[in-house]
Amino acid sequence: MFQDITLEELRVLKNKKQITVIDVRSPSEYKDSTLPDSLNIPFFDDEERAEVGTLYKQTSVQAAKERGLEIAAAKLPSFVKEFAAIQGDKAVFCWRGGMRSRTTATVLSLMDIHAYRLIGGYKAYRKWVLDELESYEFKAKSYVIHGNTGTGKTNLLHRLKAQSYPVLDLEGMAGHRGSIFGEIGLHANNQKTFDSLLLEALIKLGDSPYVLFEAESKKIGKVVMPPFMAEQKEHGTQIWIELPLQARVQQILEDYRPEEYKEQCISAFRSIKSRIHIPIAAEIERCLQADLFGEAVALLLEYYYDPKYDYTSTQYEGIERVTFKVNNLDEAEAAVRSFLASSNTEV
Repeated sequence: MFQDITLEELRVLKNKKQITVIDVRSPSEYKDSTLPDSLNIPFFDDEERAEVGTLYKQTSVQAAKERGLEIAAAKLPSFVKEFAAIQGDKAVFCWRGGMRSRTTATVLSLMDIHAYRLIGGYKAYRKWVLDELESYEFKAKSYVIHGNTGTGKTNLLHRLKAQSYPVLDLEGMAGHRGSIFGEIGLHANNQKTFDSLLLEALIKLGDSPYVLFEAESKKIGKVVMPPFMAEQKEHGTQIWIELPLQARVQQILEDYRPEEYKEQCISAFRSIKSRIHIPIAAEIERCLQADLFGEAVALLLEYYYDPKYDYTSTQYEGIERVTFKVNNLDEAEAAVRSFLASSNTEV
């Protein structure tokens, strides 16, 4: 018979890399939000789930159960094979630890495939995430990376993270770069996914004496940072990176690849067009249409993004601040590493 497992017990096994976590909810539920690093082997696909749900609401619970059994029985052999192909222990979950995960775990047990069932399912996990974030105490010292648009702040953090520096990649968790152009070429995450990724990252960095992250707005794409992160941004040590305009233009072209996403870039620009002086806005759009992306980016920086950032920078008066004027990302990385070393916080 299968064995129920609590979320705490599941996390212990996951941390020891002794278990594979499997979400048996429908593909759309899985895509919306799930436990980090879980696989999806759906008990019902989206259409089947909708059919059973309709019967449950409009006919009877018994009719829904009978139809669910018919659907499951027809694809049972392939369903079991997918689980059998996964080596080691497995834990399954559905929305709240109900019929789908219970039936899955029972069938697997009958086929001599051991599987745990997560008590409370995804609903219990989501409650835990919200409770943890609500009461989270941020103890690490914060180093907040600032710089005008195109400075390569995210790339800098990626470089430092690759060298085991304690980094929170908030834009990566949000699936968004934070600007009106921020979703181009990316998949923006929803709040539930962002919360899960953030909490997991915070737990992983829990013993670190300091953390590096970018100075993001409270809202990043579709998600909102928890209050304690906004507070850390306001009171942490501010590291400002200053890069020449042309280097910033090149960085933006590499990051956003406007030649691949031309229409999305034009569409995003039109949403802010009215905020730019009319002749300049017309010239920017002309450059975008003519594939003169470098010229368009330079104008956007000079007449839209830089003035906005200049205003924002005045909000950090009186807070510990260090500025590095560099020519490229290599120099920025070297400067930040040297600063951290001199602050007795080197990795």
